[in-house]
Amino acid sequence: MVFRKPPDGGWGWVIVAVSFFTQFLCYGSPLAVGVLYLEWLDAFGEGKGKTAWVGSLANGIGLLASPVCSICVSSFGTRPVAIFSGFMVAGGLMMSSFAPNIYFLYISYGIVVGLGCGLLYTATVTITCHYFDKRRGLALGLISTGSSVGLFIYAALQRELIDLYGLDGCLLIVGALSLNILACGSLMRPLESSDCPPPEKTCVDKVPDQYFFYHEKEKTVEENISILEKGYIDEKCANNMPDYKQDSILNKNVLSSINVNEKDTYKKKVVEQTNFCKQLAKRKWQLYLNYWEETVVLFKNKVFSALFVAILLFDIGGFPPSLLMEDVARSANINEDDYHMPLISIIGIMTAVGKLTLGILADFKWVNTLYLYVTTLLMTGVALFAIPFAKSYLTLAMLSGILGFLTGNWSIFPYVTTKTVGIEKLTHAYGILMFFAGLGNSLGPPIVGWFYDWTQEYDTAFYFSGFCVLLGGFLLLLAALPCWNACTNQSSKLPPNTYSYKVASNA
Repeated sequence: MVFRKPPDGGWGWVIVAVSFFTQFLCYGSPLAVGVLYLEWLDAFGEGKGKTAWVGSLANGIGLLASPVCSICVSSFGTRPVAIFSGFMVAGGLMMSSFAPNIYFLYISYGIVVGLGCGLLYTATVTITCHYFDKRRGLALGLISTGSSVGLFIYAALQRELIDLYGLDGCLLIVGALSLNILACGSLMRPLESSDCPPPEKTCVDKVPDQYFFYHEKEKTVEENISILEKGYIDEKCANNMPDYKQDSILNKNVLSSINVNEKDTYKKKVVEQTNFCKQLAKRKWQLYLNYWEETVVLFKNKVFSALFVAILLFDIGGFPPSLLMEDVARSANINEDDYHMPLISIIGIMTAVGKLTLGILADFKWVNTLYLYVTTLLMTGVALFAIPFAKSYLTLAMLSGILGFLTGNWSIFPYVTTKTVGIEKLTHAYGILMFFAGLGNSLGPPIVGWFYDWTQEYDTAFYFSGFCVLLGGFLLLLAALPCWNACTNQSSKLPPNTYSYKVASNA
């Protein structure tokens, strides 16, 4: 398959549009699962911690399985994966409407829908990167807002559908809407060269190189047979008389020579294949060793180690509000008549604003992206500490907006990772960080729910969440301070565009 140069436009804008709607349709319900969370609490009567596992799995399983998702997209292509994942998301949502207990939802909504969302996220990002080079940042920023807009709309949509058709009807309708992912996936045309198709290979060219030796041997046997038969026929014609005894003897000699040559060829095939398998196993083992060596080298980087701890603690403490904020308002006995907009919708729209704003700030040369990211962590921790003191809809709405805006720091996280480890190690490092981010997403809401089951109030839970986020932010800040440089003279010789925390990471 021959790929053209990224066009940075043309059909690429269609890819941006369908990727936007794909993330809108697949992530709308899982991110706005807080509305469904209240209904599941009433329907199944389980504890808040156990029920929170449904939404946390749906949002975390895609990140946990990010290596598998990448392999699937690389092996089968973005269009087949997007169409198959559309069936997964729609089927998981529809199956969830028939859930008899909370454990069924763990599979149907948590794992099936979550894995489908992870596959779709990888597919949309991959196909967008294929079509854009110079405008890649803009294109990725546009498609990433699809999930935030989905959170904003689906929070109000699911609440309205529950009032009209009940929980089961809501999940069926949302699942049917997700089938539109199939139409979006069918438009994800791979970027291939159609003007100059590669020449068709001949039968010999299609044969692997390791088999050429064996075919030459077999060809030699056939040639020997033909030579023998030709010599026998010429001799027979010259004598002009049949000799059945000589005919039978010659046939026996030919057959015996064929059997001997075939046995030798077969033995050589076995030896060659055995050596080939041994070399392949050694090569694979060496790749695994290199992977773990690179991982160890990454964790020797102080900033990367602190970044790994910070993203894990941030998702443990910072993700639960998007899932539990509606239940926090209900626990505070806030009158439903005071609701002007669902709190989850406020979080969603402000997350989109935060992604765009923080992404634009990160493009300025005078902005240190790591310190900007640390600032968002510290402010998130303070906002989480303030939730127990919010006793009205207005204060909860303000805190929801602040938390949503700060959660937009996901848009600058790739910038921080690149500046910390370098572009050549970005894929490896980002995969590790996303795995632990998914682990934090999966653990955060159940931990907060267990705190409520234990204390019968959310105050202790959000104090714990705020402490986790602040701890991660302070650790990252300490690791990035310039005072950790072994030699202060080296910092003055650095290029002007090199950040100080990158020097600290190599110390």
